[in-house]
Amino acid sequence: MGPLVTTDWLAGELGKPGIVVFDATKYLPNEDKDGKAEFLKAHIPGARYFDIDEVADQDSDLPHMVPTPGRFAKLMAAMGVGNASRIVFYDQKGLASAARGWWLMGLYGHDQAAVLDGGLPKWMREGRSVESAAPAAPTPTTFLPEFRATRLRGVGDVMRNVASQSELVLDARAAGRFTGATPEPRAGMRSGHIPGSENVPYTDLLNADGTFRSVTEVTARLAKAGVDGSLPVVTSCGSGVTACILTLGLRLAGLPEGAVYDGSWTEWGGRSDTPVETN
Repeated sequence: MGPLVTTDWLAGELGKPGIVVFDATKYLPNEDKDGKAEFLKAHIPGARYFDIDEVADQDSDLPHMVPTPGRFAKLMAAMGVGNASRIVFYDQKGLASAARGWWLMGLYGHDQAAVLDGGLPKWMREGRSVESAAPAAPTPTTFLPEFRATRLRGVGDVMRNVASQSELVLDARAAGRFTGATPEPRAGMRSGHIPGSENVPYTDLLNADGTFRSVTEVTARLAKAGVDGSLPVVTSCGSGVTACILTLGLRLAGLPEGAVYDGSWTEWGGRSDTPVETN
């Protein structure tokens, strides 16, 4: 199982032992929708809801920050995920937040995880069956995490990199937010970007239907931003969610996937001691 699977593949694997399907939908603060409520209306048969705000550090003031290994292990075990599980994440938009679930599994040492290309919209366009209401409670199991610290960056790491430029920071936000022309969806947030970073809106890697573009197209778009394998890459976005789409794109292109700046713009733009560029 690669990091990106098709609807045909998933349809053939549903119900097999060890397969766990998660809806990992997360809507932005300015979107008038609730991921879990929409999940209960329609989801892929047997799917469970992966709450990005729950699988997170509950003591942080920042949204859905990476949880401790102990919390992650406890939550995965309660949701029926073991070290032998094969996990597929999807979301209700096509591809927006599902990659966050995939990235979290890899951060904690679990490589048998993938994203459903095109997500629920593609699944439903193809006339495949869906379920409503709450799924059956999973059977608890045991999950042993292996934390890969090199895949994570904090504000101090990124601050030092502003001076050293030893890593290439890719920002997945829309161009207007990157330049500062468009206000941030979170009230009171500064506009602009991390000095020295490059803008690769995550939508540039996707087709109109929410599926990934070809490997050739993804590689070319990343190369346009200076990604050639010579520098480690750090991906960023608004709050560490769509950054994971860029990380997935790096994996699909056969490039080192680098790390994710977890606090992303919510942390950087919300502080007064971090430098900001607008252009």
